[in-house]
Amino acid sequence: MTTRCLMLSGGVGGAKLALGCARLLGDKELTIVANVGDDFWHLGLRICPDLDTLMYTLSGRVNTDSGWGRADEGWRFLECLAELGGPDWFRLGDRDLATHVLRSQRLRAGEPLSRITADFCRRLGTGQRLLPASDDPVATRVHGNGELLDFQDYFVRLRAKPAVSAIDYAGAENAQPAPGLLATLADRQLEAIVIAPSNPWLSIAPILAIPGIRQALRDSPAPVIAVSPIVAGRALKGPTAKIMAELGLEASATAIARYYRDLLDGFILDAADGSLAGELQAGGLPVRESNTIMNTLDDKRRLAAECLEFAAELRAGRR
Repeated sequence: MTTRCLMLSGGVGGAKLALGCARLLGDKELTIVANVGDDFWHLGLRICPDLDTLMYTLSGRVNTDSGWGRADEGWRFLECLAELGGPDWFRLGDRDLATHVLRSQRLRAGEPLSRITADFCRRLGTGQRLLPASDDPVATRVHGNGELLDFQDYFVRLRAKPAVSAIDYAGAENAQPAPGLLATLADRQLEAIVIAPSNPWLSIAPILAIPGIRQALRDSPAPVIAVSPIVAGRALKGPTAKIMAELGLEASATAIARYYRDLLDGFILDAADGSLAGELQAGGLPVRESNTIMNTLDDKRRLAAECLEFAAELRAGRR
């Protein structure tokens, strides 16, 4: 069975929609391409926050209260680390450590991240295809308050407080798309490409910065749909609205649609922003209104179904 849907995703917000799609589609009908710009080395371990959030969510092991990390987590390692004077600003749970330790060992032995991720997903019972955007390192860096900050320093240690003047993606220019990604995007049987409601600059742009991916999205036979992460001028999760304001952009669904415009065949915004639909449609962009807030599994399934239905309508309109 071929892939029906491919999704570009960051962590918590994207994982919600990915879970909704996973509940609607067969295991092999969904490919999720995860941001790797957040990945970093910490205490000698390779941490991949967005990959892990997606993997734990799809396998039913995520901490549903936080949306990240493993359920039933313990923190004795972190407590002992702090007692010895180690850095405890990045929270590594006792159960979560197993993923990081084994991943790091296998990376050092020369295995690619995509193969390790596929093996972890298989062992955790996740049938969907979860791909890191690249096996090569890509590092999101934030220019803030006159400093160049590694992403986790900015986002976790400094709690996203520095004002952002620019963002870059170190290593992206030399990275290769994950094995099989470009072929999937070119597959004539691919029916939908969904850009999840993740932060465009911190979660999706690192994927698009990898050579070949943006053009493959433009050339794909499947319609590309983005779901707005902004509702009524506010971000549902994280510093999206704050970053937009600091970059001189209006925090609105319209600004999100404009940011992705060269890629899009359709755009989903929240019903609270329905007044913005006319302007976007007048510019030639098909728009669908929905309830984009995903609090329950039914919410996630419903929004996923609307994404797939919208894509089907757009495909039909091309015939």
